[in-house]
Amino acid sequence: MSSWEGKSKGNKLGYSIFIATLRYGGVLPAYVLLRFVAAYYFIFSYSSSRPIFNYFHTKIGYGWWRSLLSVYRNYYVFGQVLIDKVVVMSGIGNKFTFEFEGEKYLREITAAGRGGIMLSAHLGNWEVAGHLFRRLETRINIVMFDGEHERIKKYLSSVTGERNVNIIVIKDDLSHIYAINEALSNQELVCMHADRFLKGNKTVQANFLGQQASFPAGPFLLAATFRVPVSLVFAFKETSTHYHLYATQPREYHGRRRQGVELAVQDFVMELEEMVKKYPEQWFNYYDFWELPKTD
Repeated sequence: MSSWEGKSKGNKLGYSIFIATLRYGGVLPAYVLLRFVAAYYFIFSYSSSRPIFNYFHTKIGYGWWRSLLSVYRNYYVFGQVLIDKVVVMSGIGNKFTFEFEGEKYLREITAAGRGGIMLSAHLGNWEVAGHLFRRLETRINIVMFDGEHERIKKYLSSVTGERNVNIIVIKDDLSHIYAINEALSNQELVCMHADRFLKGNKTVQANFLGQQASFPAGPFLLAATFRVPVSLVFAFKETSTHYHLYATQPREYHGRRRQGVELAVQDFVMELEEMVKKYPEQWFNYYDFWELPKTD
């Protein structure tokens, strides 16, 4: 069965075409071009279409035809949020508006002067939220797998000119743990996704949308170990030009580490499920999310 391999689809030529369209035509022409790209993946990418169809059909409860239509819609919205990310981060003229629900909670974290952790998922457009977090006036550290093709990352970096965040790459030698510790010691924010893991990584199980699913243990272990305020953060595209950002009230996971991990997982999955039900077409995990790791 399919699983996440730590990298995303796409190539440098595809990014180049869209960025050229954005520069010379704006967002709307890019959205028009995107309809053809979404149709291509809808028709030819069976490996990703099958699990996302099953998600709509068996987890969200849509009928067969609505699930099929939602697969195409999901590809199209995914393309839109990628385009929006480039537009916002590069300063290309746009009409985007933002509603930030819970910004005060993140300001409470920064004002406390202890650093904090923000957990999110591959749901909605977290990258846009991360870009806007700069107004919190503290350094943002994003923890990520180094699974993207380097040439594409370098190309996008040269285009967007994003220099306002620090990337902490997850490595086998665990050096990222020391980098996270240093960031928190410097009273900075550390952001990471808590819904994906690579094969062989330690996981925790929780009931998600009616079935047991695996989540990476790392983010929750960090929350319980460092004992700093933790907020769950999401951003969703509600119209062509409007985003709704959410941040939950910070919580600290004290007590024994195992108990702290369990509570952190419970809080995260509960919030994630609520957001998925509210924005089902913005779930962007294109593999069998509910396939449990095999044990020897």
